[in-house]
Amino acid sequence: MTEHITIIINDPPYGSERPYNALRLANSLIKKEDIKVTVFLMGDAVTAGSRGQKTPDGYYNMERMLKPVIRRGAVLLCGTCMDARGMTEEGITEGCKRSTLDELTELTINSNKVLVF
Repeated sequence: MTEHITIIINDPPYGSERPYNALRLANSLIKKEDIKVTVFLMGDAVTAGSRGQKTPDGYYNMERMLKPVIRRGAVLLCGTCMDARGMTEEGITEGCKRSTLDELTELTINSNKVLVF
């Protein structure tokens, strides 16, 4: 039976290690069989889903860290949070999906575990 884990990230992508550590965990979890991972970005974390991030050499890049999760799970961005930050669907990383609080509600109800960073 597949276990579904939802990871909710709230902090901005840079300046705090919470999103970095949340995505490290997500990338480790997606390697396990029978585990489905959904990452839900809300608040300032939605900017982690921005397309075309350029970080200094040797520094982690949230866009690159999201790509394996997109391939093997799902990355959802809170649409209300995107709107508040002037983000459009054209400006987000390919494979990320604009979402809603209603969808997060359903994920929360249907997940075996919900982790909040």
